[in-house]
Amino acid sequence: MAIQQRIPWKNLQLLDLSSNFLDGHLPPGIGNLQYLSLSHNQIRGNIPKWIWNADTDSLYYLNLSHNFLTNIDRIPWKNLQYLDLGSNILHGHLPIPPPSIEVFSISHNQLIGEVPSLICNLSSLKVLDLANNSLSGKFPPCMGNLSGNLSVLDLRMNKFQGTIPTKLFAKENILRNLNLNGNEFEGSLPQSLLNCKKLEVLDIGNNQINGTFPYWLESLPMLQVLIFRSNKFYGSVASPMARFPFKKLRILDLADNEFSGKLPTKYFESLMAMMEANTTKLEYMGEDYYQDSVLVEMKGILIELVKIQTIFTTIDLSKNNFEGEIPKLLGNLRSLKGLNFSHNKLTGSIPPSLGNLSSLEWLDLSSNQLVGRIPQQLTDITFLEVLNLSNNSLDGPIPSGKQFDTFENTSYSGNLGLCGLPLTKTCSNDVDEVQKEGDEYEQTNGFDIWKIIVIGYGCGVVVGISIGYMVLSDRRIALFFMKKLGGERWIRRIRRWKG
Repeated sequence: MAIQQRIPWKNLQLLDLSSNFLDGHLPPGIGNLQYLSLSHNQIRGNIPKWIWNADTDSLYYLNLSHNFLTNIDRIPWKNLQYLDLGSNILHGHLPIPPPSIEVFSISHNQLIGEVPSLICNLSSLKVLDLANNSLSGKFPPCMGNLSGNLSVLDLRMNKFQGTIPTKLFAKENILRNLNLNGNEFEGSLPQSLLNCKKLEVLDIGNNQINGTFPYWLESLPMLQVLIFRSNKFYGSVASPMARFPFKKLRILDLADNEFSGKLPTKYFESLMAMMEANTTKLEYMGEDYYQDSVLVEMKGILIELVKIQTIFTTIDLSKNNFEGEIPKLLGNLRSLKGLNFSHNKLTGSIPPSLGNLSSLEWLDLSSNQLVGRIPQQLTDITFLEVLNLSNNSLDGPIPSGKQFDTFENTSYSGNLGLCGLPLTKTCSNDVDEVQKEGDEYEQTNGFDIWKIIVIGYGCGVVVGISIGYMVLSDRRIALFFMKKLGGERWIRRIRRWKG
């Protein structure tokens, strides 16, 4: 619809028309605007000419996100501090905003080409969000010059190549969020990340980064999200060097690598944020001008969390080569929402302590070498929506009650020893009968045996005294009886006894 010309445009300094169905024009007299938000509308094509009428000196905030804009020729506003062009269909090369810019978001568009080095002149930049484009080439290492102010660097879902520039983190900085997910970065993770003492989110998933587990990251005291999914890391997850490593960590995703050895029990012991009880207060990671978002696998589906709740906690170590048993102490991580150890080489039984994970919503232990019964304690997880124990060597009856009555047979397929609903294989009462027979044995047969022992004891006393006398008096008789009763070890003892 068209905007009516009844508004005193010349006097306006702040104009927010977001979340409407605007596709019309504004009158030319809007020159004094300082704040203009037209996000979530239906503005199409090039950025409308009437927007250029805004005073190039006064406008400091411009939000044109979530429209259908296709092109931007220039960014003429000299004192612009906030510019959001995200979620349009802009194509071409990356435009460079003025040096005054502090927040620049142009994510979810169709931009191509390399990032020009001119971006390194944006000395006031706090947030740079270039996510979900088709930008390529190497990322300018001169961005390290902006470390004094840069808080968020979001480059995910592009086509950046080469190694992660070491110079990017050469100095102590205030970087809080580094998201490189879904690119073509290779090489090792630069240890200069240790200069990022305020880092809360580190997402390098879906690249070609290699090396052993960077244990030195445990020195970052604020780290809450650590995502290494789908890279080329290998080796064991080393024992921690720090006393309480990763105590604020809420999301740990090491899935789809070549990690091996035992599960990192020592790290599990220190995940304090996953031990805290969930609060009812709804809070999100991030700041007013930028919301942290990450890709995580939830309940078997890869999902983008556009906002990260502070109560959201998950561990995903799937698709690796971890071996050994599942640690019992995982039951201490009571605020855990999701746990995925699938597609490893884990052995032993499922620890009953997992029943203490009262907030757990999905549990995936499939495609391992687990044995034994499914603990009845797992039925205490009342929020459990997805359970996958398939392709193991579990046996015995499937527990029933509560959430377990909602799971389908796919949760248990590939375990030939399991029986009971929802499987078609019914439980033969063999195990129960064995247990029952064992109890009866103690109560009946066991009693009969004791009667035999008592009866035999009376006769044995008489016979035993007679034989004992002969054994003690004649070495040959002793050897004869010992051969019958115990073999050579008794014979050796008799020989030593007789000298």
